[in-house]
Amino acid sequence: MVVKTTSAADHASDLAEVFAQIRRHNMRLNPEKCIFGVQGGKFLGFMITSRGIEANPEKCKAIIQMQSPQMVKEVQRLAGRLVSLSRFFPRLAEKVGPIFTLLRKPQNF
Repeated sequence: MVVKTTSAADHASDLAEVFAQIRRHNMRLNPEKCIFGVQGGKFLGFMITSRGIEANPEKCKAIIQMQSPQMVKEVQRLAGRLVSLSRFFPRLAEKVGPIFTLLRKPQNF
């Protein structure tokens, strides 16, 4: 759960509202997993910053450092990693179309 606001005063009131809803629904939070007052960080594999949600540089680096796929499973792995980052790259499907065509029919590498 992420609570993001533009000012500290708004943040305190928004947190109070979120906590009220949590209590209303009889939910509990694990204090060891809660982090408050940070400007950004990693959440569900993405980077949360003051600018919004951004691609995780570690995921991008993993794709860049991958060797060229030699088998269908490796192409599937590459395609999955690209899809996970597609929201950050406009028209990615057009650019990586040849990779996805390899998955349509049995192809020789």
